[in-house]
Amino acid sequence: MTTTDSRPVLRFEDAASQALYGAIYGAALENLLGINTVPFGEVHARSGLMDPAVGMVRAGGGYEQPWTRDATINSWNATSLLAPALAANTLWAVVEKDADGKLIVQQDSQQWDQVIWTVGAWHNYLVTGDRDFLQRAYDVVTNTLAVREQAAVFGRDARYGLFTGPSFFNDGVSGFPAPTADAGESRGSESTSYPDVVSAMYLSTNVLYYAAYMRAAEMADVLGRSADGDRAKAAAIKEAINQYFWNPRTGSYNYELTADGRPGAYQEGAGLAFTLLFGIADASQAQSVMSNAQRMTWGMPDTFPHWDRYSNAEPGRHNAIVWPLVQGLWAKGLARHGDVEGFATETRLLAELVRDSGGFWEIYDGNTGAVEGGYQGATGVLKRHWDSQPDQTWSATAFIDMMHTGLFGMTFDSRGLTFAPTLPPGWGDVTLSGVPYRDAVLTITLRGTGNIIRSFNLDGTPSTEYGVPTSLHGHHTIDITLDPSQT
Repeated sequence: MTTTDSRPVLRFEDAASQALYGAIYGAALENLLGINTVPFGEVHARSGLMDPAVGMVRAGGGYEQPWTRDATINSWNATSLLAPALAANTLWAVVEKDADGKLIVQQDSQQWDQVIWTVGAWHNYLVTGDRDFLQRAYDVVTNTLAVREQAAVFGRDARYGLFTGPSFFNDGVSGFPAPTADAGESRGSESTSYPDVVSAMYLSTNVLYYAAYMRAAEMADVLGRSADGDRAKAAAIKEAINQYFWNPRTGSYNYELTADGRPGAYQEGAGLAFTLLFGIADASQAQSVMSNAQRMTWGMPDTFPHWDRYSNAEPGRHNAIVWPLVQGLWAKGLARHGDVEGFATETRLLAELVRDSGGFWEIYDGNTGAVEGGYQGATGVLKRHWDSQPDQTWSATAFIDMMHTGLFGMTFDSRGLTFAPTLPPGWGDVTLSGVPYRDAVLTITLRGTGNIIRSFNLDGTPSTEYGVPTSLHGHHTIDITLDPSQT
C-alpha cells in the first residue's frame, strides 16, 4: 500500500501558540495520515473503483472501517487536500452497486444521512479538479437521491416537505428527548428502534438534504446536465426548514419536528453549524444563531440541554456532551460568519482537550473536559456507560480543518483557492508551509490580527484576488497582512 502523505508544517512565531496549536496540528496529521490510514479489504471494494495501490481512512482507533458520514467528513475536513487519492479511495469505500449495477452510497442500517456523501464528493472535485471522479460521483449522487426520495422509511414526508429519520450522526437513542425514548431506553441503544425517531424530522439531516441537492446541481452544471430540478428541490427544502425549524422566540433553529407537527425547541450543535455553512440562515439569522447558541464549559455540545434521564453525573452519549466533530463544524461556521472570538474559543478548547487527554478522543465531558463516552441504553441494560474511543479520525480532522478553513480561511471553488483568514488576537504571526494544491505547493504566512485583509501578496506581487487559480504550478509564497483596526 502506498499513499501520497503530504504533511504541511504549521509554525507560529509566538511560543505558546506553537506549543499548543502547532503541536496539536502535527499530531492531527499523524492521526490522519499515519495511524488511521490503513489497507482496505474486499468489503470496501464493492464499487469497483478503489485504487489497489492506495489505502483508505478508517473511522478511528476503535473502528476499523469507514462509514458514510465519517468518510465524508474526513475527506471534507482534510484528506482531499492533503492526500487526494486517499480521499477518493475513502469515498469509494462506502459506495456499492445496486441490483442493476448502478453506483450508490452503501445501503446499510444508517441510511438517513447518507446524502452527506454528496458534500464530500463535490468538495473533492473542487480541490482536485478530477472530472473522471466527478462523473462517477454524479451517478452515485443521482442514484442515491432517487432512492431516498422514494423510500418509505427515512424518506420524504410530503406534509412538511422534509425528510424523516434521525439527526446526522446521532445513531444512539441518547441523542433524542422523551417521549422518543422512555426513561430506561427499553428498546436498546439504536435510535432507529424507536418509531418516534424514525418518523420525526431533524434539523441537521434536512440541511444535509438541501446541501446535497445544491451540490448535485453544481455537479450537473459542470457536466453539462440539467440542474433545474435539483435547484428547485433545494429551494423547497430550504423554505421548509425555515418555516418549520426557525424559532423567533429563541432566535435559533429548533432541533426536532415530530410526525404530528410538534416542534422540539432544543439545540443541535451540528445542525446549527450546518445552517451557517450551507446558507440556510440568512445574515440576520446567522448572527442570531451565533449569539444565542448554548455552549458548555468545554465547547459546543451535540444536543442540549440534558434530557430528563441524564445529568452532569451521567451525561448521555449524544446529549449535553462534547464531540470534537461538532466543535470543528461549529468553529468553521463561526469563522465563515466573522466571529473571531467564538472561533478562537472553540479552537482553543479542542486543542486543550487533546493536549490534556493525550490524544484525539471520540467524546469529552462538556463540564469537566474529561474523556467520557457517556451513558446510553444497550441490549439487556437500561443504562450502560460507554467508552470514548481513542484516535478518533474526525476529531483530528476537525482540528486540521480549524487551521485550514478557519485560521487560514481556505475556500475552494471552480476558479481556484481563495483565502479569508481569521487570526485571533494573541496567537501571533503564523506560517503554513508545504500545502499541496493541485499542481502547486504553497507557503502561506499570516500577519496581524482579525479577519480583514489589508494586503495580499503572491510571490511578492500585490493582488486583489486573495487567492490562486486552479492553473497554478510549482512552489509559491503567499503573504497576507490582516488589519487589526478593522476587527
